[in-house]
Amino acid sequence: MKFDPRTFFSHGDAWRYGRRVIDYARREIVVLVLLVLIAGAAFIFVELASEVLEGDTAAFDRAVLNALRVEGQPGDPVGPHWLEDMARDITSLGGIAILTLVTLISAVYLLLTRKAGAALFIVTAVIGGSLLSSGLKALFERARPDAIYQAVPVFSASFPSGHATLSAVTYLTLGALLMRVQERRRAKVFVMGTAVTLTMLVGLTRVYFGVHWTTDVLAGWTLGAAWAAGAWLVLLLLQRRAGEAEAPPADPQ
Repeated sequence: MKFDPRTFFSHGDAWRYGRRVIDYARREIVVLVLLVLIAGAAFIFVELASEVLEGDTAAFDRAVLNALRVEGQPGDPVGPHWLEDMARDITSLGGIAILTLVTLISAVYLLLTRKAGAALFIVTAVIGGSLLSSGLKALFERARPDAIYQAVPVFSASFPSGHATLSAVTYLTLGALLMRVQERRRAKVFVMGTAVTLTMLVGLTRVYFGVHWTTDVLAGWTLGAAWAAGAWLVLLLLQRRAGEAEAPPADPQ
């Protein structure tokens, strides 16, 4: 006789409750992954900040910077002129002007589609990330690489990289929001993959142009990723609470 677990667990509705536990675990795995991501990124940022304050990363940072310069010409990044032009276009994607436009356009679109909550969520996440980045820059006050290395003008402190932080906050948060409306896994992977790629390219160009140390960019990536993951977690919890509030009363049977 073939074993049927549904028959075995039929008494006391154990089978039905078991399925509920499995469904609950599947929903909660996303929350657990986000919590691990936030904790891991925060830990890496703290470790980087500690090493930077102690000066232990100075040799590494300078070695990477010199490796990206034409020998004997510290102000000239390696590679052909077209590569430098492309890098300049890419680095602008992490600037305040571009990120503000992207955020405002996204918010207006969400408002037009009657998603005021999502619009407020995006704006709040980006503004909060910007304030956090500015506050940490003022706290650490790390000097930029020497002016002879800098291929583009800069004015603020160096740690963490504002371009790396804010591009991670903006693009990863938008990517997480877009993933929520995608049904196919390929589309979800493409959306988040695009967000991650843009974030990484922006950060790499900051080192390429000699306006940031490598550890500035690494810290910006981890800080931005932690902030975006936290925003994503808040979004999930808010959506879950709204769904529970709008759900019909449970069947007493």
